[in-house]
Amino acid sequence: MSSSHASKKVIFAALAGNFMIAVTKFAAALFTGSSAMFSEGIHSLVDTGNQGLLLFGLRQSRKPADKQHPFGYGMELYFWTFVVAILIFAIGAGVSIYEGIQKTLDPHPVENIFINYIVLGFALLFEGFAFTVAFREFNAARTRKSVLAEIHASKDPTIFTVLFEDTAAMLGLLVAFIGISAADYFDIPMLDGVASIIIGVILAMTAVLLAYESKGLLIGEAASSTLVKRVEEIALDHPAIEGINETLTMHLGPRDILLNLSLDFRNDIRAGDLENVVSYLESVIKAEFPQIKRIFIEAQGGTANLNAN
Repeated sequence: MSSSHASKKVIFAALAGNFMIAVTKFAAALFTGSSAMFSEGIHSLVDTGNQGLLLFGLRQSRKPADKQHPFGYGMELYFWTFVVAILIFAIGAGVSIYEGIQKTLDPHPVENIFINYIVLGFALLFEGFAFTVAFREFNAARTRKSVLAEIHASKDPTIFTVLFEDTAAMLGLLVAFIGISAADYFDIPMLDGVASIIIGVILAMTAVLLAYESKGLLIGEAASSTLVKRVEEIALDHPAIEGINETLTMHLGPRDILLNLSLDFRNDIRAGDLENVVSYLESVIKAEFPQIKRIFIEAQGGTANLNAN
């Protein structure tokens, strides 16, 4: 399965689950008056919109390069991921915290509490399914022992964004369940509002973490050290190259890498031979790493000889 198809699969699974969950949560909140359930409904609604933005970002990122954007539109996906982080913080966290404060200032008992339990149970099933799909796809591409290390190194924000959202959703459901049941058991309606505030804090932390990861991708992150090392080995294996001055890489998208190589060629190499070496290196590197779409090779060492010719 291609990485692009895996990303779409994860997003569609989350989109379907969150839409169904949002509808049931809002219905339960309207019927029971639970602040925590209303916050969870806002959470699921924001997540549904976010998945739509990620799909839009994926589509935009596949647009071909043009004169105004000669390196393509791959980084649009990173931009829309950052927008998702802003929406989670501004709408999801903001509305949840505001609703929770309102409930703590003016507490009222939750009615028909068992409806909330039923909805939370179904929501947990839906979220659990979406989380399982996202984590399975994330784990399939995992090369590092630590989950956090893999997330930090990942250049595909779609999967770890859904993973963040689903993790926050599972925690939010747990908090909502504890808050609603505690408010009913101890007869302290204010606890329902406290749960809503905690859900808002969870969403805010998720948004900050997602924004941090998106910022690195927007600024421009290098390819993996493993890829860079292998590219340098390919270059040094050629007898016409005496050394490597600098290797620069940058991700223009999850599967779009820009490579710039500054090579020290033999001083006696001729212009025609230099062109052949450059063509050979480009073909070999792209064959082994198809995600490297553009290669720029600087010739040093043999430059003076070329000028003389």
